[in-house]
Formats: sequence, structure tokens, C-alpha cells
Amino acid sequence: MTTLNISLPDAMKEFIQEQTKAEGYSTASEYLRHLVRQEQKRVAQAKLDAMLLEGLNSGESIEINDEWWEQMKASLVDKLNK
Repeated sequence: MTTLNISLPDAMKEFIQEQTKAEGYSTASEYLRHLVRQEQKRVAQAKLDAMLLEGLNSGESIEINDEWWEQMKASLVDKLNK
């Protein structure tokens, strides 16, 4: 693990200390790591959402059903066997 030093106004430092206690974290570092992990998840979800929208808007829509999946699997198996 590495160390990161940041400068904060007193009000932010106090807020972090209060939240650390209120949320049951052992240290401010633990609380801040939790916040960073939440933000990483949010960014990853936003990226996934954008990719899904891009896919939905990428061309003519088709109906996906069991028959389509079977054809797709068969096509992939054929490609792997060649």
C-alpha cells in the first residue's frame, strides 16, 4: 500500500472525522477508501451504460430469442472448429 498526502480545509477534515466515527470506520483512511471504491463503481457503471446505449443505437434492431442464441452458439462453435 502507498501513502497519499492531501491538503484539506479544517471543515472538510472535521467532516471526514465525524463521518468516520458515524459510519463505523476504524480510520479516516478506511472511510476515504470506501468513498473512492464507490466512485470507481459509479464510473464503471456509467461507462457500461454508455457502451450499452452505443450498442442499442448502433444499427437496426433485431429480436433476440432462444432460436437466435442457438444460431449464434452454432456459428461460434463452427468458427472454433475451423
